[in-house]
Amino acid sequence: VSAGDAHSLALTADGAVWSWGYGALGQLGHGDEQYQLLPTKIEAFADQRVVAVSAGAWHSLGITADGAVWSWGDGEDGQLGHGDEQQQLLPKKVEGFAGEGAVSAGTYHSIAIADGAVFTWGGGDDGRLGHGEDLSNQLLPKKIEAWASRPPTPASSDGEDSLLDE
Repeated sequence: VSAGDAHSLALTADGAVWSWGYGALGQLGHGDEQYQLLPTKIEAFADQRVVAVSAGAWHSLGITADGAVWSWGDGEDGQLGHGDEQQQLLPKKVEGFAGEGAVSAGTYHSIAIADGAVFTWGGGDDGRLGHGEDLSNQLLPKKIEAWASRPPTPASSDGEDSLLDE
């Protein structure tokens, strides 16, 4: 499950995604801008097995079993990763980018692990993308170069060599 600012996502054991709540920017993924008062299955993933989801403030992310990253909702700052700032009412594949099972949607940006590296995209204000002095919006996934020589790993149970130790 993942809770956004005013909407929620749930992933079932069979890889289906359900959403509910505020949908005025398409973040529910049902092809409209309607509110959903009850969990409703996202039919756009009917032929896909989703393995991870994340609800941001006004957009949502998912990864399918084949590693494809999908995004939908508000794209005003490029946080959907499609090379533009357009809104998407249905899940749309982030072309040319494959994730490794971890995505997170913020308010104005997105983050994912791919090819052993961390990628971010969306609004660059306040340094939230991790690209140093470059505070510009990134409309496509961009690798965080600070970890280029030593990619981070998920936190380990023994605390050794993990992202949390950085």
